[in-house]
Amino acid sequence: MSFLAQHAELVWCIIGCALATLLPRVIPVMYLQAEKLPPLLRHWLSFVPVSVMAALLASQIFFYNDRFDPTPANLYLTAAVPSLLVAWKTRSFFGTILFAMLLVAALRHFGIY
Repeated sequence: MSFLAQHAELVWCIIGCALATLLPRVIPVMYLQAEKLPPLLRHWLSFVPVSVMAALLASQIFFYNDRFDPTPANLYLTAAVPSLLVAWKTRSFFGTILFAMLLVAALRHFGIY
């Protein structure tokens, strides 16, 4: 008996997962090319990456020790404020990430948090 015959359910599951992952990424690229979209829709879609990033960051910044903590006792919020200034000044994604990581490490090392 061949491997495919023995594990047909697994093979179909892998194929289904591949399609479920691939189709939502390929179909928009194929059918929603930038030249065909109206300018208003292109402008509106330009905010999607920023919104997604803000949603991901907010959940990590405002929750500290498994609870919502918008106070200065929150290490991540305390590190985020100067990091925003670095991001605004340098416009460097990796520089901002590096600065934030070093700031969190320094605050922990010196026992501030």
